[in-house]
Amino acid sequence: MPLDAPPDAPTPREPPRPTRPTLLRRWFGIVLWKRVFLGMALGAVAGLALGEHAEQLKWIGDIFIRLIRMLIVPLVFATIVAGVVSIADVRRLGGIGAKTIFLYLVTTLTGACLGLALGSLIRPGVGAKLGQHADPAIARPAVSLGEQFLAIIPTNPVAALANGEILSIIFFSMLFGISVLLAGERGKPIANAFSAVAEVMQNLTRGVMEVAPFGVFALIAWVVGVTGPGAFVHIFLLAICVLVGCTIQVLFIHGGLLVGLLGRLPSIPFLRDIADAVVVAFSTSSSAASLPVVMRVAEENLGVSRVVASTSLPIGVSVSMDGTAMYVGLLSMFAAQAFGLEVTPLQYALIAVTTVIIALGSGPVPSASLFLLAGVLQVLGLSAEQTALVVGFILPFDRVLDMMRTVPNCTSDLAVAVTVARWEKELDEEVYRAKPTS
Repeated sequence: MPLDAPPDAPTPREPPRPTRPTLLRRWFGIVLWKRVFLGMALGAVAGLALGEHAEQLKWIGDIFIRLIRMLIVPLVFATIVAGVVSIADVRRLGGIGAKTIFLYLVTTLTGACLGLALGSLIRPGVGAKLGQHADPAIARPAVSLGEQFLAIIPTNPVAALANGEILSIIFFSMLFGISVLLAGERGKPIANAFSAVAEVMQNLTRGVMEVAPFGVFALIAWVVGVTGPGAFVHIFLLAICVLVGCTIQVLFIHGGLLVGLLGRLPSIPFLRDIADAVVVAFSTSSSAASLPVVMRVAEENLGVSRVVASTSLPIGVSVSMDGTAMYVGLLSMFAAQAFGLEVTPLQYALIAVTTVIIALGSGPVPSASLFLLAGVLQVLGLSAEQTALVVGFILPFDRVLDMMRTVPNCTSDLAVAVTVARWEKELDEEVYRAKPTS
């Protein structure tokens, strides 16, 4: 301290030196999907280098799979109840809301059927080696029609939650959510509580996903080391199925059937003017994140009135899951083929219906549909362990597939909004047919 400084003067401090980001901060500064791809690439190299010795890395992947299994039951229960409760305001929307939800459910069911059809035709899962459990002998034995329907209704919901009986959990969750809605004002605290629980579970899922790069590294190294590079052939076929399915949905189902046939409008302006929304949906992999752009495109490019846009499009973020339904149906066929199972006509129907429910319950979480896949695969008699193997096999590549399947989720919202606006005479056809200025 200088001699002439007053005794109570503060000691001058040196300006803080800029600190270099630590290795940990640099790691978390990288976008998660890039870290997952890095883990996948390093895992493939390690698998080729180690060969069968890569089996020793499998325990790291097993930890990740157990974390995924830990999430499935509470995530399904919380998200479905929260999803049912979130549409409480739909009852006040009248004809616009009813027509919107009906079309969303129809297109989502169509997406599920499309995924089942593509999986059955292209058969991407035939010969896929998902691990030591890839043996049809360990699949649960087939049960009769009556037993399958009875199994959906739990005699003890708590036991169903404890035992991971996903179909029973879905059934009870929907009834519980509807009962909360019927309770009116007195049910709002419960509705708010489940919305909070769903948010907490989504945060927990994001936390578990931080482990994904390491789990992916171990799983890819194990798969490549044991089975060789042939594992990537099945992923390539799966990606082809997703691309074809998304293209069919956007061009023919949304542009052709919805806008062209039901809306009696030319499809070319619709497909031309939704480019902004498609780009944002593809790049963000999030229907919720693209909602502002989707609403702008609907009003400014497609001529949808603000009344219809503000009603249909927010509902679509939660209800319209065409791409997700197509993807879940496709993965069901992939899993059945990988485990050597024959799918009966009844199981096809149950998978389609269950897929719609699962798609409606999937939240804005990366790879959310993978975590909810257990409910669909249970229709095939697959165990939680087998479901986890499917998730672990697909997850390293899911980011690109997620980007593709988000596009039909988005275009379905716009197609339904245009169709409903046309029905309700809330569409400015001059704006719809004109080329956008920006």
